[in-house]
Amino acid sequence: MAGSASGTIRVGVGGWDYDPWRRTFYPADLPRARQLEYAAARLTAVEINATFYKLQRRELFERWAAAAPAGFKFAVKASRYCTNRKVLGDAGEGIERFCAQGFTALGDALGPILWQLAPTKRFDPGEIGAFLELLPASQDGLALRHALEPRHESFRCAEFVALARAAKVAIVFADHGEYPQIADPTSDFVYTRLQRTREEEPDGYAASELDHWAEVLTSWARGESPPALAYVGEPAAAAGPRDVYAFVISGAKVRNPAAARALIERLA
Repeated sequence: MAGSASGTIRVGVGGWDYDPWRRTFYPADLPRARQLEYAAARLTAVEINATFYKLQRRELFERWAAAAPAGFKFAVKASRYCTNRKVLGDAGEGIERFCAQGFTALGDALGPILWQLAPTKRFDPGEIGAFLELLPASQDGLALRHALEPRHESFRCAEFVALARAAKVAIVFADHGEYPQIADPTSDFVYTRLQRTREEEPDGYAASELDHWAEVLTSWARGESPPALAYVGEPAAAAGPRDVYAFVISGAKVRNPAAARALIERLA
């Protein structure tokens, strides 16, 4: 979805290799090597989770990019060795190594980098400010966009919003039962992770819930701050259209592709 008065909305899931999807999303006879190609033809983004666990080869990113159509985007989940540490401000060497692994081979298909913090990591303004300063603006000549996902309630404060806004780093809006919801826009894009799918719902969410999220995504893309969400900082200055990345992840994982497809249909 794109236009002069609206940013582009991309909707996807986390990863693409999940055995139960072979019974619910992928055709039973689809070769595993073609799963990404199949998913990329039906979704508009995917969050790469493998990079959270270990560095990947540049050739692998090249192969992934070749499997996706024009306009498709890959979000890249940052290494746990950068984000799950006692002092985030000491992550500089790990961040450099992570960013140099070759994900820029995705080219135009490169979306935001997701930096997910441990649920036990509390907000400390000095530590978080130092970490945000370590995130590079570019790599191999490509501009980088960063999204930070805090998962401790202490981040629900105006000081954190101000830090993220100054760094132009998006705060991930997490629809989750335990993690804090922070809807304040802090960058020129929005990154949301919808994590409440239920197996008893064929599309993961009830139709009314999918309608709601489609409206929220559309509002974000217009540069608006939807009134039904939770804000903690100063109101954002007037802004133009924003790109939106929405990933249906966790929850009843078996239903996530159906939920993503249902959202894409509503946004068409």
